[in-house]
Amino acid sequence: MSGWREVELGRGLRVKHGWAFKGEYFRDAGEQIVLTPGNFHDGGGFKPKNGTEKFYDGTYPEQFLLKRGDVVTAMTEQAQGLLGSTATIPKDDTYLHNQRIGLIEITDPEVLDLRYVYHLMNAAVVRRQLYATATGAKVRHTAPERIQSVQVEVPDILTQRVIAELLDGIDDLIENNRRRVAVLEEMARTIYREWFVKFRYPGHEDVPLVDSALGPIPEGWEVQPLAAIAKVNQTSRKPRPDEVFRYLDIAALAEREVGELDAVEGADAPGRARRVIKPGDTVWATVRPNRRAHALVVAPGEDWIASTGLAVLSPTTVSSAFLFEATSTTTFSDWLIGRATGSAYPAVRAVDFEEATVAVPNASIDAAFAEKVAPMHELSWKLRAECSALAGLRDLLLPKLVTGQIDISSLNLDVLMEERVAS
Repeated sequence: MSGWREVELGRGLRVKHGWAFKGEYFRDAGEQIVLTPGNFHDGGGFKPKNGTEKFYDGTYPEQFLLKRGDVVTAMTEQAQGLLGSTATIPKDDTYLHNQRIGLIEITDPEVLDLRYVYHLMNAAVVRRQLYATATGAKVRHTAPERIQSVQVEVPDILTQRVIAELLDGIDDLIENNRRRVAVLEEMARTIYREWFVKFRYPGHEDVPLVDSALGPIPEGWEVQPLAAIAKVNQTSRKPRPDEVFRYLDIAALAEREVGELDAVEGADAPGRARRVIKPGDTVWATVRPNRRAHALVVAPGEDWIASTGLAVLSPTTVSSAFLFEATSTTTFSDWLIGRATGSAYPAVRAVDFEEATVAVPNASIDAAFAEKVAPMHELSWKLRAECSALAGLRDLLLPKLVTGQIDISSLNLDVLMEERVAS
């Protein structure tokens, strides 16, 4: 590779250990969050923990409060693939630099660019070396000196910046889509709460409230078990050996911020009978269920296949929009989670879903709600699909760019992104 040279990472950077924050000061709420390996995606990138953060209200040295733009790396593999995963701190004065998390600092800006290093650390060329030198049997560990001793070939600093800018551009598009998805989902939830929790739907002024098993509800509405408005695990079939289909498992559902479903070749996919997902179905994780482990499937096209760790809820007498939002409420989720049985892998059964009760509106209110909210769900799905396509493009380009297999001067990113999103 013309113009590239082999260096040790330590020639241009250092990695600093974090601080041992004391468990006695951990809280469920507060201002500063203790960073953990759980804040990293295995492929790299920052991962919010969505309500499971550990806040800290004790004193600590000021230098361990991270800044927006700081680059940090996981030095402990608490889950497979996390060792060496690198992320960028998203905002100031929020995240605390915990031990076993490395803070990457550039010591020679003529040798390495920080944004280039962020992407380089997430490439296989670095990850393989970190894993080869890691210690520990069950949980693998690396250390600052091992990271600094990694050997890589790098281009001149200007080319590093161009590569980093290109990859950052893709990441920015993904993050922008994620923010739009979050806004759309909050808008849909807000409308649901306004109409079906506070009962301030169009025309509510003329409808009195009456007593029900779930408390006061509008006259003409009914409290019904989920089985009366949806089928649970309606269809299963065994995938054909030569079939290419869409496959959803619990892990994919937990990582919804990139994209729910990925195409799996039939020959490589699990062969047992699987539940069929149709457009408009809601899927719920049945093993170790939680309020975040469910999603509305809006994808058109062929059948989608779900693992048996998921329950597939197919609407029968209500809209898909209503079914998803109704089964996303804290009340519904907490009741369902309370029915989980088993110690190591608590799970809920299909009958638990069927017996869960919902206050069901009349058909005209449901139709009006779907008219407002279904387009939000559809756009959210589209944006997630774009995120997935863009992440695939980034993951395809990353190893080739940081090892010089692609000439950056001949790369037309706009065309590549258009092709990837359209495919």
